[in-house]
Amino acid sequence: MVTGTLKITTSAQMEMISITAEIDNIIRNLSVFSGILYLFNPHTTAGLTINEGADPDVCRDIIMGLQHIVPNNLPYRHGEGNSPAHLMTLLTGSALTLHIDKGRLQLGTWQKIFFCEYDGPRTRSVHWKIIPDPVQPTS
Repeated sequence: MVTGTLKITTSAQMEMISITAEIDNIIRNLSVFSGILYLFNPHTTAGLTINEGADPDVCRDIIMGLQHIVPNNLPYRHGEGNSPAHLMTLLTGSALTLHIDKGRLQLGTWQKIFFCEYDGPRTRSVHWKIIPDPVQPTS
């Protein structure tokens, strides 16, 4: 079992940042052939999700949809003024579990892993853990 932390710097109040390449590099550098990758986001105003990464308009549409589902103009009581960000985090979640096979994440053709910032810009962390299968092929 190997663990680490990925640092992410966001540049907007709301944005979706693909972290797929960074995760792929970690798997490649550790030479993991098969196993499980667990990602955890310890922030209450940011999320993790898997979605289409080929067309950037998909991320823009997701953010627009979340802003429609969770309006800013409700009479929220939380003093920091970021209740919508907390609610959006509930919708995307804080953790992902992925399958590694043949040294690669088992994502669909268009899928990417996204860190979702809802209360930025900030510097954030995503903790990762790789649990390799007990017997790794030698090829």
